Amino acid sequence: MAQNKGEQKLNEQGPTPFAQTYFHGTKTELKIGDQIQVGFNSNYGQKKNAKYIFLTATLDAAIWGAELSFGEGRERIYLVEPTGAIEDDPDLTDKKFPGNPTKSYRSTHPFKVVGEVTVWQGHPVEQVKTMKEHLEQLKDQGINSLND
Repeated sequence: MAQNKGEQKLNEQGPTPFAQTYFHGTKTELKIGDQIQVGFNSNYGQKKNAKYIFLTATLDAAIWGAELSFGEGRERIYLVEPTGAIEDDPDLTDKKFPGNPTKSYRSTHPFKVVGEVTVWQGHPVEQVKTMKEHLEQLKDQGINSLND
């Protein structure tokens, strides 16, 4: 049987319009095309100049990022594209949890803002309060982020 020129062979990867979607949760107001970069005060931990910036492949982890970030601004979830290599976030992987269940990553390379998720459901207020209290307890015990 002859194969059409436009037909793809079985087991051969063809072009796809789909790419991994990454999210970044924050209270910082950004615009499409902006770049999120290292070197600014961290939204977490000891508020040091950030060595890394963070993204996740799950909307839930991005929502936590927005809810737990410092600042008084509105919580926001951005769609971002990494411009360089990314690696597992050691705070949320094998150093503290098996695998990478939140699909959370870090990078020293900028992320380009390509969109914003404007409709999402945050966690219950009591759950956020409990998480913030837990993070404060860890801080009081001297247990800091592996990213500081």
